Amino acid sequence: MSGSVSTSSSGHWDCHAHVFGPYADYPLAAERTYTPDEALEAQYTALLERLGMSHAVLVHPSAYGTDYRLVLDTLAARPQWRGVLVAQANTALDLKSLRSKGVRALRYSHRGGAAANFAGSASLDDLVAMAPALADAGLHAELWTDRQVLPGIADTLRALPVPVVVDHMAGFDANAGVDEPGFATLVQLLGEGRVWVKLCAYRNLLSLPTAQWEAAGRVFHEALIQANADQLVWGSDRPYLNVKPAPDAADLLALFKNWAGGAATIDRILQANPARLYG
Repeated sequence: MSGSVSTSSSGHWDCHAHVFGPYADYPLAAERTYTPDEALEAQYTALLERLGMSHAVLVHPSAYGTDYRLVLDTLAARPQWRGVLVAQANTALDLKSLRSKGVRALRYSHRGGAAANFAGSASLDDLVAMAPALADAGLHAELWTDRQVLPGIADTLRALPVPVVVDHMAGFDANAGVDEPGFATLVQLLGEGRVWVKLCAYRNLLSLPTAQWEAAGRVFHEALIQANADQLVWGSDRPYLNVKPAPDAADLLALFKNWAGGAATIDRILQANPARLYG
């Protein structure tokens, strides 16, 4: 993979990224699951320029707890960007004021297997409790979930009064195929229009050599496009927390473009869809 991307598509969006620090001004919460290196807004802006993108969605990291200053301050300085915060049902937060500040969603976590929800995250129970207020405030929900638990919560998601955006392609198993029950549930929910999906495949391919990523990930990507290309967006996931060595976002974007199958689909997922979801 070359690491270079055309810079001709300024209307395109990166719909999943985090910023951290500077820690002298924005210290992490005392109770946290991980301690990342600083990942500054200026560094991320340079990456967007290299990718040829002008719009971004910053996701508030759970390591900041309920200190939302970094995301909100960045959005105030970058009005073309949007934000996703993390809040539990008992968090003192004026939801109705968030849209004017560039926030479009709250993020929740419900994961299975050995992966427990991070300290500072919000749960599926929080989402269910807060969904009416989210709808009233004009916000949607983002859900970090996975294939192990998705079939068991599908009806809960169907019943929510707000759109739900599923992170990381629900943690598909690259070796299990698209008919594995968890991924099949994701495809079904997407086809029904009940969820959106962030196309961010690399975390699900880390067990494979990078030379195999393109072939291994293509079938999952194509299944989602065939199910409902109008409710897909793409995210870099920068700065690739807990992944060493970190991938190059330009390589990940090139993979997406190879899988997408044509310029019309690329522009739909990188521009039209996110403009509708976050605009």
